[in-house]
Amino acid sequence: MRNLFESYAELPLFLRRPLWRIWHNFLVKQDKSMVIKFMNYGYAPLNDSEPALELNPEDEPERYCINLYHHDVAGVDLEGKEILEVGCGRGGGASYLSRYFKPKSYIGLDLSKKAIRFCNRKLKSSNLSFVQGNAEDLPFEDNSFDAIVNVESSRCYPHVDKFLSEVHRVLRPGGYLLFSDMRFVADLDVLRKQFLDAGLKILEEENVLPNIVKALELDSLRRETLIDEKCPKFLRNSAREFSGTLGSERYRLFKDGEMQYHRFRIQKAV
Repeated sequence: MRNLFESYAELPLFLRRPLWRIWHNFLVKQDKSMVIKFMNYGYAPLNDSEPALELNPEDEPERYCINLYHHDVAGVDLEGKEILEVGCGRGGGASYLSRYFKPKSYIGLDLSKKAIRFCNRKLKSSNLSFVQGNAEDLPFEDNSFDAIVNVESSRCYPHVDKFLSEVHRVLRPGGYLLFSDMRFVADLDVLRKQFLDAGLKILEEENVLPNIVKALELDSLRRETLIDEKCPKFLRNSAREFSGTLGSERYRLFKDGEMQYHRFRIQKAV
């Protein structure tokens, strides 16, 4: 089982989703104090031309993970809008975007019931709520949302085409899919075709792999410290692979460029 977790990124699709759910449930059990709010790889600017985010002190420890969410929604005004995040995980990104971008409502959806219960206990607010559901069968009416956020989640889905069909259904005309995720190089053309086949238009595509690698390097010590504090010894190598710390196979895949990481801004036709 431990070897399965450590090679998670290379496993077939049918194994990734249940393993991801197990990992979520494990974190709920181990981290009751909500120290870990994010499970993404982070984003770091490559030079000083990109100004640093102004964050509240309580958000500062997870700056790189927050950066990724901030960059994912770049160019889209969320204020006063109705937003859905598919694959919200620990809820940190949903909390950040709902507080700093001031949408009318923000719903975080995740497959893990335990993660959703945890988020509703710890993070729910007047414009933020969480629901359990399947990305390939979204429990919402047609034309319900102005934007859908999807960060490092789609690679776990057995049928990405079904997810994108659901995105098209629940987005309002002119609405946006704000998407960031990893793919092996050979799979990027497949992903682009899936967007187009779903009736969605790619407005912007950005290779952010160098930013991901830099964030992992800068944030590795914090991640290692959390792993040592939260994980039993027999699972620490698995946690390092999930976290992409320095020396992990996941970090090597990114560093060598075998695994790519792209951000897309995608729109449903008006």
